[in-house]
Amino acid sequence: MYENAELQGPQLSENNDRRVTPWGRKMRRWKLDELPQLWNVLIGEMSIVGPRPERAYYINLIAQQTPFYIPLLELRPGITSLGMIRFGYAGNVQEMIERMKYDLIYLENYSLRMDLKIMMSTLRIIFKAKSR
Repeated sequence: MYENAELQGPQLSENNDRRVTPWGRKMRRWKLDELPQLWNVLIGEMSIVGPRPERAYYINLIAQQTPFYIPLLELRPGITSLGMIRFGYAGNVQEMIERMKYDLIYLENYSLRMDLKIMMSTLRIIFKAKSR
């Protein structure tokens, strides 16, 4: 992103986001912008599969609207998730709540088999190179 891209506070990504540099757009298209998070996986701060981490600003907004988000904070955040596979990137808080429903399904049913299915689906998405 360009320097000082969020001077007016936290913002969510959108299609043709003006804050993203041309190189950043290419990286995002191929999900290369997620590579630094592999370090977080290696040091144990994140998992490969788990609910996508949100910034505290958005966690507070979501929690004000629904108490169901709080249990997701017990899981280690992930690079990919059922919510990302089924819903994709959220453009506003309401969409974050919709995506959260898939992550709650993951919380209730998570298993190695489900993780493997999510990882395979993620690879398919990466190779299609679709993104915001």
